[in-house]
Amino acid sequence: MFNRSRGVNKGIILAGGKGTRLYPTTKIVSKLLLPIYDKPAIYYPLSVLMMAGISEILVISTPNQVKQFEELLGDGSDLGISINYEIQNKPEGIAQAFTIGADFVGDERVCLILGDNFFYGQNLQDFLTQAASTEIGATIFAVPVNNPSEFGVVEIDDHGVVLTLQEKPPSPRSSNAVPGLYFYDNSVVEVARNLEKSDRGEYEITDVNLHYLKNNQLSAIKFDPTTIWFDTGTPEALLSASNFVAETQESSKSYIGCIEQIALDNDYIDLEQFQKLIMDMPDIPYKYYLSRRLEKK
Repeated sequence: MFNRSRGVNKGIILAGGKGTRLYPTTKIVSKLLLPIYDKPAIYYPLSVLMMAGISEILVISTPNQVKQFEELLGDGSDLGISINYEIQNKPEGIAQAFTIGADFVGDERVCLILGDNFFYGQNLQDFLTQAASTEIGATIFAVPVNNPSEFGVVEIDDHGVVLTLQEKPPSPRSSNAVPGLYFYDNSVVEVARNLEKSDRGEYEITDVNLHYLKNNQLSAIKFDPTTIWFDTGTPEALLSASNFVAETQESSKSYIGCIEQIALDNDYIDLEQFQKLIMDMPDIPYKYYLSRRLEKK
């Protein structure tokens, strides 16, 4: 059984962009509707928010792609959650998510996840719960990588205190990349509204995090070696993530990113609703897996 987080119940999935690195596959379809093995890519960030105990979710995407997500996910009621949609007419940086989603956030805390980020790990649930429990300030994550200069980089001490943040630095001060998963208190909306565009014409999420750092309100959680992270925005990474899901599901006999299972485990839906979800599916391995889960209840 997953534990509900304390306090954070709003989550944003930023699902915009043109998917340029995956062209021509993304010419007419969102990259988040491409499969990561046996599920649409958006299932995986959605499952992370649900694992964090978040049941009110906003999907932000382009005008054409929003319609595609609505057809796939609907309003979320089948999963016992609420899914809303907003349009990002012109992508102007990750931090724009908070100005677009300001009314959705309201006066609550919020988690932001980038739609093309994939997370998996034995202790992921614990990390999410820890991040969600912080009432004041912001929490980011740190992942050791071999190529930190290609990412935002965070330098932290042994207690998780953030020392420095750098955006794609040529000479990184650490090997810890900042993945696309962030928890913020409610002041993030106002912080985002007061940002100036960077030299590349975007409202940078690093600038949001730097604001919290300057006010001694930024903490970082370092993922352990069992936690896997992919930025699936390239063909190579998309393939690697798909292979990982296939191999892990086969070895563990448990599905990754299974939003129906998480909805049941979180008590978002009851057994009758879960059974209806299964009945509406075609006869595929995904259905058989969920049916076995039902038999164990």
